[in-house]
Amino acid sequence: MNVSRELPKFPEWPQFDDAERVALGRALEQGQWWRMGGGEVTAFEREFAAYHGAEHALAVTNGTHALELALQILGVGPGTEVIVPAFTFISSSQAAQRLGAVAVPVDIDPGTLCIDPAAAERAVTSKTAAIMPVHMAGHVADMDALEKLSADSGVPIIQDAAHAHGARWRGRRVGEFGSVAAFSFQNGKLMTAGEGGAVTFPDQGRYEEAFLRHSCGRPPTDRGYFHQTSGSNFRMNEFSAAVLRAQLARLDSQIETREQRAPLLTGLLNEIDGVVAQSRDERCDRDPHYMMMFRVPGITEERRNRLVDELIERGLPAFAAFRAIYRCPGFWETGAPRASVDELAALCPVTEAVYADTVWLHHRTLLGTEDQMHRIAEIVADTVGSL
Repeated sequence: MNVSRELPKFPEWPQFDDAERVALGRALEQGQWWRMGGGEVTAFEREFAAYHGAEHALAVTNGTHALELALQILGVGPGTEVIVPAFTFISSSQAAQRLGAVAVPVDIDPGTLCIDPAAAERAVTSKTAAIMPVHMAGHVADMDALEKLSADSGVPIIQDAAHAHGARWRGRRVGEFGSVAAFSFQNGKLMTAGEGGAVTFPDQGRYEEAFLRHSCGRPPTDRGYFHQTSGSNFRMNEFSAAVLRAQLARLDSQIETREQRAPLLTGLLNEIDGVVAQSRDERCDRDPHYMMMFRVPGITEERRNRLVDELIERGLPAFAAFRAIYRCPGFWETGAPRASVDELAALCPVTEAVYADTVWLHHRTLLGTEDQMHRIAEIVADTVGSL
């Protein structure tokens, strides 16, 4: 097949309109631009918590800080371990490592590309302080198995929901699992203010502790500088929150469009010889589709990278998959396990294959037309066939 037509034009990202302009003006005119004096951050937290079925939400500076703060509230620190999927963006492990904990990578499911609960169970020790499933590309990890593991072991779950705004598992939203969840609003995420993050909490106590620690240990009504805990400044500003309120208001319609397009594109990709799209567990009854991920099993990392370059040249916003975290130099700087790279690789055979053979397309492609889904598949088929 020779795909020589003009390059496809997908919707731009981030998306914005007068809703963001009005919101920014509203934040500006209130005259107080930080959360202690304004109302945008508090309003956004209330709306975001309600949207995800959580008791409370705390807006913070970015998704990495959201993970770090959530882990700290769960008691993660020196002498503890946190189980993380080996296939994830490295913030998942670095958040634990910056607190002095050891990050323990485990393998993933070959279909959904989410953490393998059986691998997580094998990694639990007396030092395990948290298990961190990552809802990869918006697909919720197997929360049935993970909640059972948590109940049986006594180890709490922290959901890395950076990709999973609006996701559901058997009708339950991310905030309805009784566990802490961390979100990101970085520029490419499903809703964005350029940067930003949030943590949702199932109870008042952990929320109140997190509030103190995200504001240098200072209560919101304090006038005498009585800092009650250690902490840092993870406070979100009023302008970011105002933008995120507008972004949240259009999220549902965007997810609905992606949910319509994703099954079509998944089927088309799976018809291509040598291509396997990320699978979907039917229990994940709402997937916001942060990425459109597909594998080319057997391809080398070098050829995969060349495939990504050629897809970009042909108009697709394509990216190489995350590198296995234990194959990044930064993973070994602090809080690394005793196992070597080769030993971890032997424990994570699925990750070893996936990080080298997987490509993902930006979620804005799924905001395109049905015809564009066919066009994407044509480009992928022609490009894979030419390697």
